[in-house]
Order: sequence, then C-alpha cells, then structure tokens
Amino acid sequence: MKKIIVFTFSLFLTVGYGQNKINSSEKPKLVVGIVIDQMRYDYLTRFANRYGDGGFKRLLKGGFSLENAHYNYIPTYTAVGHTSIYTGTTPFNHGIIANNWYDKFLKKEIYCVDDENYKTVGNNGDSGKKSPQRMLTTTIADQLHLAQNMNGKTIGIALKDRSAILPAGHSANAAYWFNGGNKGQWISSTYYDMTELPKWVKKFNKSGKADEYLSKPWNTLYDISTYTESREDDNDFEQTFKGEEKPVFPHDIPSLRKKKNYSIIRKIPTGNSFTADFAKACIIGENLGKGKYTDFLAISFSSTDYVGHQFGIASKEIEDTYLRIDKDLESLFNFLDKQVGKGNYTLFLTADHAAVPVPSYLKSLKIPAHYIKSKKLKNYVNEITKKYFNSEELVENISNFQIFLNHDKIESLNLDVNTVAQKIADKIINYKAIQKAVTARTLQTTNFTKGVLNSLQNGYNQKISGDVMLIPSPATLPFYKSTKGTSHGSGYSYDTHVPVIFYGKGFKKGSSKTRYNITDIAPTISNLLQIEFPNGNTGKIITEALK
Repeated sequence: MKKIIVFTFSLFLTVGYGQNKINSSEKPKLVVGIVIDQMRYDYLTRFANRYGDGGFKRLLKGGFSLENAHYNYIPTYTAVGHTSIYTGTTPFNHGIIANNWYDKFLKKEIYCVDDENYKTVGNNGDSGKKSPQRMLTTTIADQLHLAQNMNGKTIGIALKDRSAILPAGHSANAAYWFNGGNKGQWISSTYYDMTELPKWVKKFNKSGKADEYLSKPWNTLYDISTYTESREDDNDFEQTFKGEEKPVFPHDIPSLRKKKNYSIIRKIPTGNSFTADFAKACIIGENLGKGKYTDFLAISFSSTDYVGHQFGIASKEIEDTYLRIDKDLESLFNFLDKQVGKGNYTLFLTADHAAVPVPSYLKSLKIPAHYIKSKKLKNYVNEITKKYFNSEELVENISNFQIFLNHDKIESLNLDVNTVAQKIADKIINYKAIQKAVTARTLQTTNFTKGVLNSLQNGYNQKISGDVMLIPSPATLPFYKSTKGTSHGSGYSYDTHVPVIFYGKGFKKGSSKTRYNITDIAPTISNLLQIEFPNGNTGKIITEALK
C-alpha cells in the first residue's frame, strides 16, 4: 500500500500538473511570441516556392509545425484571437468577446482595451487611455512573472493597441503601440506605471523611420509577372486607397499620404518592417534575454490584416506582403541569434485568425456567398417581435451576430425573456444566409461537444454576451459600404485554420497533422517554462512538440 501511495503521488507530480523539475539554465533566456494578423495556414504552402531559407522556412525546417491547428470558438476577431493565444482559453472564460461589443450594463458599445482611468504616455492625445482590465484571466506572461516573483521583463509590441496590450497581460512591464494620424509615435499608457517613455523609445520616435518608410511608393518586391499565386492586379474585388483610381501597383504612398498622415503605414507591408525595427530596438533597449530570469516579448504584425481586408486573400498585394514579411522575419531571427544567442531563446509563430475569400468574387464563380445588411436584419427581427409579442421595442442591440434584448421592456410587458429569445431564434432561421440561431439559455443548459455549435458555445460568455447568437452561412460577411475586400469572424475553416510553429530551445523538429486548438499554445509554453498554466486555461500540452 505504501508503494502504491508513493507511486500515485509521483505520477500526480509529473503527469497531473504536466510539469517536471527543470534547472533554470535549461530555460530560455527569452520567449518571443509572434502573431501575424490575418494569416491563413495556406499562406505557408501557397508562397513556399518564393520564400527564402531564413524566414518561414527556417521555422518549418528547424521547428515543430502544427498543420491542423484551429480556433475553437466564434468570433474569430483580432482581440479575441490574441487573448485566446496567450490565456489558453476562449471568451467563455477570458471575457474578450470581440474587438468592440455592446455592453448591456452600460447600454453602449465599448472597445476591448479602452480605459479612462489612465492617460497616454508619449503625447497629450487620448490614444493611450488603454489597459487590459476587461480581460478576466491571466496570460502566459503573467504566469511567468508570478513564477519568477515579478522578476524578468514582459513587453508587448504591435501597431494595434489591442494586439500589444492583451498578450502582454495584466502584470506587463510595458506595452507599446503606434499612434498614427499626425502623431507618428510609438506610445504607451500610465497603466504600466510610467509617466514618460523610456529613452530608447524616444530615440526611436525621433529616428525618422516612419517618414523613411512612407517616402517611397509601394511596388512589388519582384517583377509582378512572377506573382503567379494571385489574381490579375486590376480586378473588381479590391478596394483602392483613398485618392487612387484603381487598386493596382505601384501604389504611390507619398502622394496618397495627406498632411503627414502616419496611419497609412499600417496599410502597407513596410508597417511590418517598422514593427520589426521597433522590436529590435526594444530587445536592445530593455536588455531582453540578458538577465538571470526569463523575459517575454509579444510581437504582433498588424499590416497583414489591413492589406488582407483591403485587397483580399488572392491579391497581388497579399502575395507581395507575405514575401516581404518573410524577409522581415529572417532579419528578426538573425538579430535574435546575434543579440540573445542561438539556443538561448524560444519562439512561437501563429495568427489571430485567417480570412474568407472575397464573397463577391466567390459569387462571380457561382460559389455560394452572401452579404447581410444590418438594418434589414434588425427590421426582420422587429417584425418577429411585432407579430408574436406586439412590440418593436424588444431588441436593444444587434452586433457581432448577437441579439441583445431589452430586458426592462420585456418585463414591463409581462413577457418572459427566454420565451422571446426562443421565438426569435426559431423564426430568424428563415432569414437568408442565417444558418443557425441559438439562445443564451440553450448555451447555458446544453453541452455541445463538437462542430460549429461547440465553437459558438466556447465564444459565449454568460455575463457579457447577448440573448440570441447567430451563425451565418459559409462565406457570409456583414455588408458595410462595399462588397470589395474581405474580412473574418466565423467558425468556418477559412477563418479558423492558422499556422502554429514552435521553434528554439525546448522544441523538436517535425510536424503534426493532429488537430489542435489555438488554446493549446499557452499550456505548451507554460510546460516548457515549468510554470503554472494561465488561470483560465482550457487547452492541453502539445507533448509531441516538446523535447
């Protein structure tokens, strides 16, 4: 009996927690998380013949690639993706249900990282009034800080504020994002216990890098005739830059940039180069990877998302953007080799979501695709409530394919919220391009274990989400001002299938075709670092990737 107890306890230590004791010398000096905004998995294979040996191919040859990794929730948006990667869980736990969403308590739309309690660091504008306070769980970086008694540094970097703030976590030393417009500066927030930018950030802001990148037209890296993995350059499915007549190369950025507007750098591939430059300056300025403790740097490349939205996944612009970011990655990896040292760092690369082919293009090929106009959808819902409950005032908000009911109005009419919600769900399914409709009550009382309803449930947060959740048909987007360009947000494979590659200290060389979820990254990195998982973690360790 004594032997059984000892054996069970030992097993609990090594398997139950998934953590074995490790010497600090065996841990990486620096962990780098890289998120490429809106990168589909097939960009790895589609452009493979044009990639160099030092970027994506270096990771694929020297690291461990998951070929069947997916997002396991809806909606697949930027803020949700970055949060889920680093927390190891879904909106069900972490509470970031979209980029913007309707707050049913405040009765208004809110933005995921807005926080009026803090001020901008770097200028006198409002773009730094941000924090991660709406994220309800810890990230890998938070857990690393806790495990090291707040030693080591954690920093987040991205052109987008949400993509810098959310990965770095609640306890980060800093997060930096780009303030465009007429500012043209990397900034931060007083949330990070700073009143002014570090010297290295000030120096970078004064370097003129942004102006340098915006001083040249955007032309293709190689002869455009060799760009055979994309459609013809002049087509009807791409958006133009404001001031352009056609969405074709070359894009004359200097003339399109009005009154020193720095925001346009987000929309061109040099925005990624600019981000990589800033990341290198951060590594040097903060001495990352040089200390006794493990540091963590979260980098997100945002320009890929802007290019994808504007031109679509089959454009010459997307092909050029990925050939260029491949070179940016090569430069970054070579820098890490030199500055931190080969074998001293670990990194992972993934994406926050993928994207759908332009629906209007699919329609031109007779492939089913749709656009949904929000006003028409709301009118349809009001017709339902008018017919069955004699009121057009029962719906408070429709956004992100969620319906928020007016609970006060419903109760004042002596109606039952669940009855109203179920009737809407039953009837709205007749609306063109709405594939499924599920009530909050159903999601609270039924356990969906697979498929798109499981993804919907993983993305549902009882306290924050709406009363009726809608799933549109495949290749369906909300209609805004145009049917040109594309977007994302669904639970279908074109939005969920993304690259996940682990590289560096602690990881094997190889690949896997096993299905994994994006939430498996955080516990895998946690296990490598021998720290506790993020406190809302629902992912699992990818054991086959680890040495």
